[in-house]
Amino acid sequence: MSAPTTQTREPIVNALTIDVEDYFQVSALASHFPKDRWSSTECRVERNVHRILELMHQHEAKGTFFTLGWIAERYPKLVRLIAMEGHEIASHGYGHERASDQTPEAFLADIQLAKVVLEDIADCEVRGYRAPSFSVGYSNPWAHDCIEAAGYAYSSSVYPVKHDHYGVPDAPRFPYPVAKGLLEIPITTVRRFGRNWPVGGGGYFRLLPYPVSAWGIRKVNAEDRRPAIFYFHPWEIDPGQPVVKEASAKTRFRHYVNLEHTEARLERLLQDFAWGRMDDVFLSATRI
Repeated sequence: MSAPTTQTREPIVNALTIDVEDYFQVSALASHFPKDRWSSTECRVERNVHRILELMHQHEAKGTFFTLGWIAERYPKLVRLIAMEGHEIASHGYGHERASDQTPEAFLADIQLAKVVLEDIADCEVRGYRAPSFSVGYSNPWAHDCIEAAGYAYSSSVYPVKHDHYGVPDAPRFPYPVAKGLLEIPITTVRRFGRNWPVGGGGYFRLLPYPVSAWGIRKVNAEDRRPAIFYFHPWEIDPGQPVVKEASAKTRFRHYVNLEHTEARLERLLQDFAWGRMDDVFLSATRI
């Protein structure tokens, strides 16, 4: 009699996402870099995205690049390269305006413009949108209707955590339908002690030891049997970026701490998990 075989599960493919913006466009530094200075400020996004593409190629990882329309217009070859290498082009809006700081009309115009610009440059359909600073929440419930009206199939604009600048702590932790035909795909959290804890990247990935993020992703994969959504920014692998000494101590801590370690941590992340595009991970077989 032959020995019984043990059935093993295929590893879950998680969604790797990159918010393509430059260091001077982050919301926390907005007062130091007004928009009329953007065009005359040193851009570093191109070299940083090229490095990210190299790392992803080395580790056979695919991902989704939520790209600003402002960036795409200035670096169209970069956007085309991202698409040519098999990654998803998605929208981060045009001018990195927080959704919660806009009227519905202005917000709709911004995300429509970004979609048109990105689709024209990349020559592909743009199905996903992510609001700057996860700025869809309690104050602007109309935002999802605008995102659907602009023609997007999914949004990744809600972070179900408590944070001083964003967050909807009681939002679902996993993808859920919002406006007609629109899926909201929140950044990954783990549930502990009656609250959600962030393990999906960003500043938490830099500020906390790498094993914290790895543990959270493994927990979601193993216990929830769900793919994780991880995000970061090109400027987070760039310790040589200019330092705004006039920024508050809190902002400097959040923005600059551990920049010199992020690329190595990202390499570990690419080695330790399987990564794919948001549309492939979630829209090909919707998980609700």
